[in-house]
Amino acid sequence: MKKLFTILCATVISSSAFAQIPNPGFETWDATGSYNRLVGWDSPDSITSSFSVYPCSQGTPGAVGASYVKLVSSTVLTYVAPGLAVSGKIDFATMTPSSGFAYSLRPANLTGSWQYMASGADQGHIVVMLTKWNTTTSSRDTISFTDYSLPGMVMSWATFSIPLTYQNGAFPDSGLVLLSSSGASPVAGSYLYVDDLAFTGAVTAGVNEMTNQSAISVYPNPARAATTLTYNSATGTSIKVSINDMSGRNVATLTPAVVAGKNKLPIDVSGFPKGMYIVRIIDGNNTEVQKLIVE
Repeated sequence: MKKLFTILCATVISSSAFAQIPNPGFETWDATGSYNRLVGWDSPDSITSSFSVYPCSQGTPGAVGASYVKLVSSTVLTYVAPGLAVSGKIDFATMTPSSGFAYSLRPANLTGSWQYMASGADQGHIVVMLTKWNTTTSSRDTISFTDYSLPGMVMSWATFSIPLTYQNGAFPDSGLVLLSSSGASPVAGSYLYVDDLAFTGAVTAGVNEMTNQSAISVYPNPARAATTLTYNSATGTSIKVSINDMSGRNVATLTPAVVAGKNKLPIDVSGFPKGMYIVRIIDGNNTEVQKLIVE
């Protein structure tokens, strides 16, 4: 069951470019067996519905319109499934999204309306990724990646605006949005309600907003059995390295000692399921993030 929630960033591009997120108002749902399926999005419900558990469901009325997406972390046997929705389709044979959505703009923000509350120390998050196929390397280049942790709680409908971080000055050809009511250790009862999503504003082509991008790199990436994290430390003090899958589940935590200057840390990924992971380095008050794809 845990393997179900390993979400990757491998997206398949369609020939057209949508001007906006698919079904952004969460108004369109299809009746599928015992539950309503959110059109244009995928969720764990196709698996958990066998246990009469629905972490992703239709809520009414919406902050705007008739409905919204209701994500609630729920107990399935001995495991807590995060309330999770991914724009696109999940291939449950490989446990990867088989598609995102075609998108070719450089928005400045993800906006919408939400309500959320965490149970205990749980913390939901929203991920936005914009990528572009690289014909030279036959892999996806990350144009923009943002992993936004939900702060505090919002008990009634409120609008939000999440600024997007760009790692590349090019235009993307694909987008992916992930909404999750939980973080690395899901707790039953945590919830996230979302409505009226939109990309707004624009970031000029050629602009790279990550001023500290060169401080961290992961190579080879994609990796098969092992990779090496290269990190430039200004202080030489111990750092914390956490590796999470796209649902927020922690798969590894390292606390290596480092020296001032360049450091190389080998990472064994032979036991990781194939997919995309987020490598996060915490060095004092500074946090840096890099993606890692395991093939």
